[in-house]
Amino acid sequence: MRISSLSLRRAAVGASVVLLAGSLLGACSKPAGHGTEAKPAPPAGSAGTGVWPGPKPSAVSAARAELAALTVAQARPMTGYSRDRFPHWASQGQSCDTRETVLKRDGQSVVADAQCKPTSGTWVSPYDGLTFTAANKLDIDHVVPLAAAWRAGADSWTDDQRKALANDLSRPQLLAVSAASNRSKGDQTPDQWKPPSQSAWCSYAKAWTDVKAYYKLAVTDAEKAALGQMLDTCPAGS
Repeated sequence: MRISSLSLRRAAVGASVVLLAGSLLGACSKPAGHGTEAKPAPPAGSAGTGVWPGPKPSAVSAARAELAALTVAQARPMTGYSRDRFPHWASQGQSCDTRETVLKRDGQSVVADAQCKPTSGTWVSPYDGLTFTAANKLDIDHVVPLAAAWRAGADSWTDDQRKALANDLSRPQLLAVSAASNRSKGDQTPDQWKPPSQSAWCSYAKAWTDVKAYYKLAVTDAEKAALGQMLDTCPAGS
């Protein structure tokens, strides 16, 4: 039995159509995510700005002036340090503590229960640009870590002064961030750790400098140099 070349061509075209339809059906039938896993955030702002919720840091010119005025000193010993020496999270009224207040402040469309626990919302972690829809995936980061503050002069403060730093909602000291980035950072200073997303470096350096200037905390030479390098990533006039 002979098969014409025209029949063969028609059979090949038909097979291609079937394969294409199968590929499209497979792409459409992939299961959607559950909404609690981290996923990349959409691009936000221009390079060097990033997403920065909460109190905005100073302009770069002011941050440079603050940095120049900071006392430079070697890190003090950790003798006597404990996180308990920085009481947190403090009550902020209406059944909310500092952690819950930051979660409500830094998220979008946040819904909380009668005990002020966020039950839904959307958060973008400024350190790594990841988006979350579950509050238990987030940590509240102290931009200037408590142990770093201790080594920079807070060891001589009263517990009330340390409590003020640990619960400061007025300055850019507290951020809702991914648990992974917060735990990677630990108590390291900018010469030891920088946000994974370089778009956060400008705001991070300005925020760190603002907090250290307000609380009159010292910096090391290496820390000051790293802050200056990150400020160099700021767009002009930011």
